[in-house]
Amino acid sequence: MSPDFIASDYCYDIEMTRAMERHEAKQATVIPVILRACDWHHAPFGKLMGTPQDGKPVTIWPDRDEAFLQVAKEVRKAAENWRNDKPVSPAPTSVHPAKAAPVDGASNAIIEHRSSNLRLAKSFTQMDKDQFQFETFEYIACYFENSLAELQSRNAGYQGAFRRVDANRFSATIYKNGRDVAKASVFVGGQMGAGIYYSQGDGFGGGSFNEALQVESNDQTLYWRTLGMASLRSQRDQELSQEGAAQALWDIVIAPLQQGY
Repeated sequence: MSPDFIASDYCYDIEMTRAMERHEAKQATVIPVILRACDWHHAPFGKLMGTPQDGKPVTIWPDRDEAFLQVAKEVRKAAENWRNDKPVSPAPTSVHPAKAAPVDGASNAIIEHRSSNLRLAKSFTQMDKDQFQFETFEYIACYFENSLAELQSRNAGYQGAFRRVDANRFSATIYKNGRDVAKASVFVGGQMGAGIYYSQGDGFGGGSFNEALQVESNDQTLYWRTLGMASLRSQRDQELSQEGAAQALWDIVIAPLQQGY
């Protein structure tokens, strides 16, 4: 499920309607897979159990492999339940020998020839960009929280502290033997305008920041670009995904500790 799926007349009105009809007739099992944040609970399949866990969109998971693993497990479980619910009928016997299939190459299948070049240019509204910005901010927050926990579990003497201030701000602190050795604040929008901003230390706003992420687009997708103030110079010209944007900010936090703080 994604905003594009719900907005598509073909996917929503035709494919989804047919799938739900087969689900109600117990001819199929529908499993809503939530790829991106969208208002799927009010759709006809909203009463079904979505995956990944708790209906959390795949794009928000810091580890997308874990999200797709949950999807795969749900599909496998549904397939096993489907197989167990179907009685196994004995194969029919016949006194007549089976007829061999024709081997002369004749077939009733109709081969439709078409071009594979079907990609069309897309346009993105300000609403699309705003939604992408807030989805990415949530992704970065989860990415930092999980990274701090993993850093602590792998490195004796280090502790990580994640503090969510509100919907638009969070801070991250790394301690070594009880002494803070790295602090970062990340916030979205505000007086700084559209974008996601990184500031060293635990302050927010105030007109100062050390790095920023700006939403840009091409004719196919939305992406992020750093201003290149504190991140690696090579990242400045890259079109970053949500994961790439989160990694770019995390690299700033941890870089001094990797250089023998």
